Amino acid sequence: MSGTKDKAKGLANEAVGNIKQGVGKVTDNDRLRAEGKAQELKGEAQQAVGKAKDALKKP
Repeated sequence: MSGTKDKAKGLANEAVGNIKQGVGKVTDNDRLRAEGKAQELKGEAQQAVGKAKDALKKP
């Protein structure tokens, strides 16, 4: 997978994670908030992988 794809998937996961956290907070659903936080962290990691791949491609 290219760095750009990793970064895009990471952004998507972060966005969905943030939405889940918001809905969990409004509905007082701790499980949904935890799922959202986990997904947000996954997205951050995917973005880091994408940035690392892009950095390795540069001469």
